[in-house]
Amino acid sequence: MINMTFAQAAGGAGQYGFVEAMKQGGPVAWATLAIMILMFVGSLYILFTKLFEQNKIMKQGRDMAATFWRAPSLAEGAAKLEKNSAYRQIVEDGLRAQADHGKLSDPVEAHDWMHGTMERSQNQINSVLSGGLSFLATVGATAPFVGLFGTVWGILNALLKIAQSGDPSITVVAGPVGEALIMTAIGLVVAVPAVMAYNWLQARNKQIARDLGTFANDVLGNIMSGGAVRPAVTTAAPAAAPAKKA
Repeated sequence: MINMTFAQAAGGAGQYGFVEAMKQGGPVAWATLAIMILMFVGSLYILFTKLFEQNKIMKQGRDMAATFWRAPSLAEGAAKLEKNSAYRQIVEDGLRAQADHGKLSDPVEAHDWMHGTMERSQNQINSVLSGGLSFLATVGATAPFVGLFGTVWGILNALLKIAQSGDPSITVVAGPVGEALIMTAIGLVVAVPAVMAYNWLQARNKQIARDLGTFANDVLGNIMSGGAVRPAVTTAAPAAAPAKKA
């Protein structure tokens, strides 16, 4: 009797597993799994793409801090930056706004005109950096529910088959129900990295936006003062002269 019980348990164990659960779930289960795989792959793509864009702008910021304000004029400083630099774009838009201000038939105050132009330039850059983050937020919010749907569907199929077999014992119920819970676990595996990536990228975007805003404010002050106002440039302190002998 005991040998027969062990044999039945061993034979039943081979009927359980991820692949068996997917087979029992049918096309709905496979479609649910495919959706979560697409969510996961899309999240990774956006993470690495946005990380590359952020690192590029951060490097542009370091280059700007090292060279820009050492130039005698804004135009010469901008020429030292990369052609597609976000910081160069802000400077060029500010200088263009300064040149266009006198062409207005109903001119507004120069400060407001240039500030609005440079703010639009910053918003454009921030919009590019934020592109795709809504997908990460959507994945983080919906992936657990997609996985839960797969679990509910799996449990439904398992219970129907158990009802047809006429054996409601816990040993018969536990296997199929446990299989169905795999989908919920997959949903969490997809959602958690997406939420973490979203929060991390958002924090980096906010830092970049603050740096761009500070730089734009310095450029605006320089333009409005005719070049008299500019941030201090950190330079190495000169070596102290040797003391003269008495």
